[in-house]
Amino acid sequence: MAKIVTFGELMLRLAPNGYYRFFQNDQMQATFGGGEANVAVSLANYGMDVSFVTKLPTHAIGQAAVNSLRYFGVDTSDIVRGGDRVGIYYLEKGASQRGSVCIYDRAHSAIQEAAPSDFDWEKIFDGAEWFHFTGITPALGPNVVEICRDACKAAKAHGVKISCDLNYRGKLWTRAEARAAMTDLCQYVDVCISNEEDAKDVFGIEAENTDIYGGKLNKEGYKSVAKQLADKFGFEKVAITLRTSISASDNDWAAMLYDGTDYCFSKEYHLRITDRVGGGDSFGGGLIYALMNGKSTQDAVEFAVAASALKHSVEGDYNRVTVSEVEKLSGGDGSGRVQR
Repeated sequence: MAKIVTFGELMLRLAPNGYYRFFQNDQMQATFGGGEANVAVSLANYGMDVSFVTKLPTHAIGQAAVNSLRYFGVDTSDIVRGGDRVGIYYLEKGASQRGSVCIYDRAHSAIQEAAPSDFDWEKIFDGAEWFHFTGITPALGPNVVEICRDACKAAKAHGVKISCDLNYRGKLWTRAEARAAMTDLCQYVDVCISNEEDAKDVFGIEAENTDIYGGKLNKEGYKSVAKQLADKFGFEKVAITLRTSISASDNDWAAMLYDGTDYCFSKEYHLRITDRVGGGDSFGGGLIYALMNGKSTQDAVEFAVAASALKHSVEGDYNRVTVSEVEKLSGGDGSGRVQR
């Protein structure tokens, strides 16, 4: 079975119960999540051989983070142990017209203070066919940019396909910092995943006649965005997720996949959101699975969007769905009827 490697930060997620505001009561749910770890869990649930790479402390919280991945069958043998902190993020889930709030407490985490020498990429990529990372990981610091660069170079040397979700996070770095780092890293990338904001924030590329806050998306404009990205970096494929935000509770969700020739748009789903964190990661996991299993451009984007639509109904960062559930939805059965 083809081996997939993902690399990034695994964080402790602390969130009030349900849709409570921060400290509306004295309880918080503790789970784990992080962009590339979320992708790894999706792929493991689809039966793929996937390894997650990061650095975590040896104490009990670090071990609990590792165990959260082992539960799903993710290979954790290449996780480096050391450092003092597991990064934390606090999530207040929004509802109706009140948006969600995410507060980071990840400074001085083990992965943020990792050194390039911590990771033996030659060993890690032995037998691998795909490598995935996001723009969140290099945003942790110049040392992590260097680690990502080392990983990309080693992946290329091993003939490994590379995917990257641009995932710009303004709370972690500036647009100028993101552009400099991602312009360098994207030269190694084969499959780029972006959304209605990331291409603009990182590279200044935007769709015309689009108002992401007013709920107006011009799908035709994204053809230009995808082509500009592909032309600039030589990407084999560019995926752009299309989210129409009606409110924090209701979104319309679709995507486009450009393969250098065809622009394939998925069907659009109306989502009643339970938890949207990890929604983009579940799209990435679905896309990687579909492409590695030889699905056509149209079928690949349909699978990825359906996987992500289902994730919006699942609490926590990790997507807990199967291939058959995704294929049922992508095939047209979105009724939500009880299965007996």
